[in-house]
Amino acid sequence: MLPAPPTSAAETLADLASALGVDAVGWTAAQVPASAVAEYAGWLGAGRHAGMTYLERQLPARADPSSRLEGVGSVLVLGVSHAFAPPTVPGDGVRLGRVARYAWTPDYHHQLQPLLTRLEQEAAKLGVRARGYVDHGPVMERLFAAGAFLGWRGKSGMTVSTRLGAFVTLAVLLTDLPCETEAAAHPDRCGRCTRCISACPTAAIGPDRTIDARRCVSYLTIEHRGPVPHEWRTGVGDWLLGCDVCSEVCPWSAKAGPLARLLEPEARLAYPDLTRFFGVSERQFEREWAGTALLRPRRKGMARNALTVLGNLPTEHEGREQGRPLLLAGSQDPVWEVREAAAWALGRWGDADLLSPLLADPHETVRDTAAQAWAGVI
Repeated sequence: MLPAPPTSAAETLADLASALGVDAVGWTAAQVPASAVAEYAGWLGAGRHAGMTYLERQLPARADPSSRLEGVGSVLVLGVSHAFAPPTVPGDGVRLGRVARYAWTPDYHHQLQPLLTRLEQEAAKLGVRARGYVDHGPVMERLFAAGAFLGWRGKSGMTVSTRLGAFVTLAVLLTDLPCETEAAAHPDRCGRCTRCISACPTAAIGPDRTIDARRCVSYLTIEHRGPVPHEWRTGVGDWLLGCDVCSEVCPWSAKAGPLARLLEPEARLAYPDLTRFFGVSERQFEREWAGTALLRPRRKGMARNALTVLGNLPTEHEGREQGRPLLLAGSQDPVWEVREAAAWALGRWGDADLLSPLLADPHETVRDTAAQAWAGVI
C-alpha cells in the first residue's frame, strides 16, 4: 500500500488531476534525502551541468522543499505523456532535421500551468496550502516521481514508467498536507538493459544514471550559447532541437507506444521550416515562434543548429539541393556564431566557392573555423 496523506483532500486533488487529463498521479512525502543532495552536489562539482550555472544557485532550494512552501508535508506528482504519434509532414519549405517530441507541442510549461493553478485553487477551497511547479522551479521532480511510484530513474537519468515509457513530462504540487509515512522508491525495472547508454550519440550518459550536459545533444542544441564544440558536432547528427535517442530506444517506450492525450502535437513544430531561421530579425523570429520551445535557443541558436544538421547530411542526401541556399544565407548572417556554423558545414560539403569569403571574416573564430574547413581537417 503506497503511503498517502491521511485526508480526503488528497483523494479530491488526485481525482481532479486525473479528470483534467493527467496520465499518472501519485502522492509522496516532501522529503529530500541527504544522499540525494550529496549526489546532486557531486554532479555539479564535476561540472557536468555545463553552462547551466543557475543550477548551482538553486541547490539549497532543491534540498529543502520548505523553501518553496513553508510547512510542506506532501507532494502530488503528475505525469503527462508526450509520446506523440508523428503528425503528417508538411509539404512546403525545407523540412530537414529532427525535433525532440516534447517540443512538438506548444510550450508545455504554458499548457500545464493552468492545470496546476486549478489544483491550487481547489486546494485552497479544501483549506490546503499548495504551490505547483512545471519544471521551472528548484524542485527534484524525478526524485518525487520515484517516491510517488510514477516511475524510476532509468539508466538514462530520465524518469521511466512501465505504463508511459520514457516520454514523461513531470509536474508537482507541493502541499502542507501531512505525510506521516515515508514512501519507498519505485523499483528499478531497467534490469540488464543498457540500450540508452549504447545509443547515446555523444556518450553523454554515465554509469551512475546521470548525464554530462557538456556533451549532451539536448543541451548543445538548446541551452548552449555560442558555437557547438567541434568534437560533438557530428554527434548532433540530424537533431535540430533536443534529442530523444535514449527515450526512443527504451523498451518501455516501445511497449507504451504513442499514448499522449492531454497535449497535442503540431506539424509546424515537429518539422520546422528551416528557411524561417534565416533572413529574419530576432523580433520577427520571436513573433513567429511565440509560445514554443524554439524560443529557448533563440533565432541564432536555431540557425546554428540548422547549419549543423546540414553539415551532417550524407553526400548523396536529397536535402542538399534544398539546403545549399541556407548555407549561403548562413555564411552571410549578421551573427558570427551562425557564420561560424556555416563555415563548418561548408567545409563538410567541400564547397570552396562559398567558403572562401569566410577566410577573411571580421570575427577570429569564424576565420579559424573557415581555415580548418579549407584545410579539410573538420
